[in-house]
Amino acid sequence: MIESFIITFRETLEVALIVGIILGYLIKTKQTKYNNIVYMGIVFGIVASIIGALLFNYLAGGFAGRAEEIFEGITMLVGALLLTTMILWMMKQKHIARELEQKVAAKIAETYKLGLFLLVFVAVLREGIETVIFLGAASFVSTNNTLIGALIGVIAAVFLGYLIFVGSMKINIKKFFNITSILLILFAAGLVAHGVHELQEANIIPMGIEHVWDINPPVNPDGSYPLMHEKGYIGSIFVGLFGYNGNPSLIEVLSYLFYLAIVFVLWKNIEKVHRKII
Repeated sequence: MIESFIITFRETLEVALIVGIILGYLIKTKQTKYNNIVYMGIVFGIVASIIGALLFNYLAGGFAGRAEEIFEGITMLVGALLLTTMILWMMKQKHIARELEQKVAAKIAETYKLGLFLLVFVAVLREGIETVIFLGAASFVSTNNTLIGALIGVIAAVFLGYLIFVGSMKINIKKFFNITSILLILFAAGLVAHGVHELQEANIIPMGIEHVWDINPPVNPDGSYPLMHEKGYIGSIFVGLFGYNGNPSLIEVLSYLFYLAIVFVLWKNIEKVHRKII
């Protein structure tokens, strides 16, 4: 039951946080009329994840081995790309904070509505398929109460995401943009590194130096994983949220740092352009 709780909690938490950030952004910018696009992305993502997992299981023999690694790697990189567009948009909108606080609504371009939908859709799809596959592989009627633990994990993640969302509404808009932008950057950087890791496992990207360091603590005598092990209760959550890896390859580390460097440069350029305008 604990294992199923941790897995579904981990898979749901990132989606809950991303959706919470987006809804908070729409509230802060007085654009709640676009909330229905977020809700549509959630619904379509859930439906597509169920259909996709069932179809893949039927047509391709299931997500296993190399096929699963390729799927996860590609969807993580796509998710990182979509998150990056959201990050850059929020960075630009941060500079209208004063006008927004004076209740002057910002305009969202019509083309952005599709990006908003795709961001939520892909986030739900990626986590949803992984969750469906896990639940499909587990026995719902086993003595381990897998289904109960899974449902509690989903509820707990959604509740935590809601608490963070409510808390974010109490801070000023400029601080909101700064905090959420940093959080999204860490999400996206983790997706890039984790996506690279999966594609390395699938032999799509060469491994190179396999382990730059190894800080995974030894497995406990009873066979369980320590809390901070990447397969432990806390470590596995960090894996899902930030791409944490206790023994990353050199390419993983470089991809993580390279992504952060790119976003930092883009952030500085946006700040520079804004200073010239004012």
